[in-house]
Amino acid sequence: MSQHADLTPQQAWDLLERDPDAVLVDVRTQAEWSFVGLPDVTALGKQVVPIEWTTFPDGAPNQRFLEQLMAALPSQDAPVLFLCRSGARSAAATATAAAAGYTGATNVSEGFEGDLDEHGHREANGWKQAGLPWRQG
Repeated sequence: MSQHADLTPQQAWDLLERDPDAVLVDVRTQAEWSFVGLPDVTALGKQVVPIEWTTFPDGAPNQRFLEQLMAALPSQDAPVLFLCRSGARSAAATATAAAAGYTGATNVSEGFEGDLDEHGHREANGWKQAGLPWRQG
């Protein structure tokens, strides 16, 4: 199992653009996808793979995460980039995927919405703040 350094959202986009096998997995909840939005990688000829790390509304771990990941991405050698709101759930998903044999598992730091700023708002960084394509769920 190889370890990969986290990528910023821009680095993740660049890898998705450069490597035809690279895949973006959004591990946020269905509610987040619907109400906050999803990364849009259609310009790269790709689709985001949505697989909840925790379930809504209870926040319980998704017991079928690995099963769903393996069904969606049977090849364990391609770069698989994991994204959540701020990078914490995706870090856990990355570690789980790497332990299951996904050699290209990589966390997207900052996540979709980014870290909290000094005012308690998620506007400091992240996919959306980087100006990367996204769409409302």
